[in-house]
Amino acid sequence: MAARGWVLYDGDCGFCRRWVGRWKPVLERYGFRTAPLQTPWVVEKLGDSPDLLQDIRVLTPAGESVRAEFAYLYVAKRIWWLWPLGMLFSLPGLRHLTGFVYRWFARNRYCISGACGLDSRRPSSGRSS
Repeated sequence: MAARGWVLYDGDCGFCRRWVGRWKPVLERYGFRTAPLQTPWVVEKLGDSPDLLQDIRVLTPAGESVRAEFAYLYVAKRIWWLWPLGMLFSLPGLRHLTGFVYRWFARNRYCISGACGLDSRRPSSGRSS
């Protein structure tokens, strides 16, 4: 287990792959590892439910799965120079806005990946995002 957890992302999403690729050195420096949600050990750990690929997740060292905007906030609060943003976006009004923006983006990530010219493969297992 990584010291602070695993950042788990949709490996079929071009934007997700690009985002994690750019942030991977930072995440690793602060104790996080990364893996696609489609990785066999991840599917075994989290279960092969229809909503597995819906959200980015963080698997904590305690085995808890933190998902969606809470995953971003979890990571931000554990990287000292992102901590102020993590705390700010956790405040009630901004937390609601963060959730709204995250849910909109998550629903549209394949379209955004396609518009940006990022290789975006729909999940081959028939799961929908």
